[in-house]
Amino acid sequence: MAKNVSEARARAADSEKITINLGYVDLGHVDLLVRDGFYSNRTDFIRTAIRNQLERHGDAVTKSVARHRLDLGLRHFSRQDLEAVQAAGEALHIQVLGLASIADDVSPDLARQTIASVQVLGALHASPAVKEALKDRMR
Repeated sequence: MAKNVSEARARAADSEKITINLGYVDLGHVDLLVRDGFYSNRTDFIRTAIRNQLERHGDAVTKSVARHRLDLGLRHFSRQDLEAVQAAGEALHIQVLGLASIADDVSPDLARQTIASVQVLGALHASPAVKEALKDRMR
């Protein structure tokens, strides 16, 4: 049992929780499909619907990612990464579609000195202090 709990926690880091509002009739339709066994639960239905729409618009998404020069997927910035940028006298323009994470040991000062802009379509994981230090640089 403990192994299952740790596996569930590990998987939780691979997703972001969102909240949606549905009309009662739409929700009833979802519940009907779940009850009749088409989906295991409401979340399964919603994930499937989202994946189907993303697949339907896949070409447009691919072109947009290329046009906006976004890093696709997971992008992690360690303290060592930012220190190397600082030593080179450069600045980062973070552009990620997916998950961008900044290590917990990155200070707000180091983040401000090395990160010129942040655009994340998806989720940004960073300490509250780093997020606050970069809030004027987020698009």
